[in-house]
Amino acid sequence: MALLVQKFGGTSVGDAERMRTVADNVARTVRRGNQVVVVISAMGKETDELLRMAREVSSTHPGREMDMLVTAGERKAMALLCMAIADRGVEAESFTGSQAGFITDTVHTNAKIVDVRPDRIRAALDAGKVAVVGGAQGVSTDQNVTFLGRGGSDTTAVALAHALGADLCELYTDVSGVFTSDPRLVDDARKIDRISFDELLEMTAAGCPKPAMRSVEYARTHGVDLHVRSAFTWEHGTMVSKEADDMEQAIISAVVHDTDEAKVTITGVDDRPGIAGQLFRALADALVNVDMIVQNTSAEGRTDISFTVPHGDAATAQATCEALQRTLGATGVTTDDAIGRVSVVGAGMKTHPGVAATVFETLAANGINIEMISTSAIRISCVVAEAELERAVQLLHTAFALHDGPALVD
Repeated sequence: MALLVQKFGGTSVGDAERMRTVADNVARTVRRGNQVVVVISAMGKETDELLRMAREVSSTHPGREMDMLVTAGERKAMALLCMAIADRGVEAESFTGSQAGFITDTVHTNAKIVDVRPDRIRAALDAGKVAVVGGAQGVSTDQNVTFLGRGGSDTTAVALAHALGADLCELYTDVSGVFTSDPRLVDDARKIDRISFDELLEMTAAGCPKPAMRSVEYARTHGVDLHVRSAFTWEHGTMVSKEADDMEQAIISAVVHDTDEAKVTITGVDDRPGIAGQLFRALADALVNVDMIVQNTSAEGRTDISFTVPHGDAATAQATCEALQRTLGATGVTTDDAIGRVSVVGAGMKTHPGVAATVFETLAANGINIEMISTSAIRISCVVAEAELERAVQLLHTAFALHDGPALVD
């Protein structure tokens, strides 16, 4: 008997018919002799609707009440799914995040898990029942309902799988797995059969929308094997696990992109020790999430510093830099939100020379200018003009022949 945690996203349970289809799958899994814990998101666009209503009735949005509001969507979905499962002759019980034992910090709207105590979930499983848990929620150390933020249901599922010692965590969504690139941009993008935690983590950090990056981090840290798959086709998806030492590695596994980027440049900064620290400390204090950073070569004691931030942080970043302009001796601050980031990811590039050269040569040969570059051991990212981003993704996908299958390194 295997213990499986199955997470279903909002589109997977978007209406009554979808809810019944998911219930069929859960019942089939149980009848095959498995124990099942289900983590469920709010139905369809319900969270968006709740946020819209909040904007209509209030301009203050206290964090405690926002968390109480948005977690209502998952509570509604988990009760409805239990009813649908019961119609299939399988006993099921629903649990809120707090009932499931999720203890979080006290940060509202984006809380972090500090402990999972799934005693009631174990009791339900021991009684032969399916446990259905509302995703993305918990109770804080000061006894308030908390919301884990967007994508928090993935993290809920992975954390439960770890706490229960599950055999596998299945993340069901509206796509059939993890692809070599966005199929909406690249017609011949290919589904990846197996990928490592490190590669998927780099992909999610560089723009791959599913699964949520926090869930991949949690899975890697605690060794929870994942299966990313479709709740619409039920076909085998993408297995995610720690890479075996003797496993062949793809030179490049995927080309991903991110359009949620803006570049901020502060020009004419004094080139002296402490300037960068002062600038980025102020940005951190303003809760600005900085990604890529480039400092130009000093000329006559002055330099330019450019960095990228999510679009939502661009205005705050601009204002923070302007407030520091005189202190830093800067001559100006500019923001460019018409950019995008393209990244190539692959564990094999650690031991395979020439990847960076191929990236840069491919873009140059097609007249695409690189504005910024960032690298890790298994990722190369380039900032380009937003108008060129789609073409850059397609060209790099072709350059590494990802449509034919991964080039392997022994």
